[in-house]
Amino acid sequence: MTVPALLPAASTSPVAASYARLAEVFPHLRIEEHVHGEQLPRGAGWVGAEDLAAGGPDLDAFLAWDNAQVLRDYGTQARPDVVASFGLHRYAWPACLLVTVPWFLDRRVPRLPARNVSFQRALGRLAVRVEEFACLPDDPAAALPGARVVADEDALRAEVRASLAEHFEAILDGFGSRMRRGRRALWGMATDEIVEGLWYVGTLFDEERRAMAELDLLMPGTAKPYKPYAGAAGFRELPGTEGADGAPRATRDRATCCFFYTLRPEDTCLTCPRTCDAERVRRLAATA
Repeated sequence: MTVPALLPAASTSPVAASYARLAEVFPHLRIEEHVHGEQLPRGAGWVGAEDLAAGGPDLDAFLAWDNAQVLRDYGTQARPDVVASFGLHRYAWPACLLVTVPWFLDRRVPRLPARNVSFQRALGRLAVRVEEFACLPDDPAAALPGARVVADEDALRAEVRASLAEHFEAILDGFGSRMRRGRRALWGMATDEIVEGLWYVGTLFDEERRAMAELDLLMPGTAKPYKPYAGAAGFRELPGTEGADGAPRATRDRATCCFFYTLRPEDTCLTCPRTCDAERVRRLAATA
């Protein structure tokens, strides 16, 4: 059954259709839009992204949830920097989709500074206020208020990177105070969340290969580094994992580690740099 999206008050939203399609394939995340001047939700489990960026009591409360979850599920106390890494991941993964999904589906790139995003993690909901967006010259949305027309696909990719950099510059300032990582490592984490979020959602749209190709162009890494990002999409084929179509499954190596191994050393992520290719093949074969 199709899950309806939470639609904005204004029917001319340039990103409403993209967010609705995301809700259809991934109902665990729902995005509601608010019009210009309308207050984003606070309280009742909602936290503003700018409050997380401030690194104060709102961030403490946000990370307390992760700390309690680790104690409940794994029966051990995680290091504070590990808890902060978990919390950053659980915010950044869905927040990246606010920008990458409209770009991937409709070639529209919203600008979402931290003040324009609020998150309710328990319900899997994001609230946003889109006041400005970039699009291509032939897009009908170019006539909408807040539209900024850019020349071509390369310029639009630059808008994706700029929008996410603006948002995460603030967020990483807040979380970075709790994490024992330098700026390059923090931006490596942001790069991984951008790539792996859209990669996963691309499979739900049945467009994994296109998502991979788009992400390789968006985040080429050392071949053409785009600061402040660190790392690349870096997709590669994993021999011995051929699917029904005869093609090998794709993999990549994350630029950073989430430190989950500090809780369970034997249980690393499939794209973790600590997980060798033979182990990746074994796991994929077991779940084929």
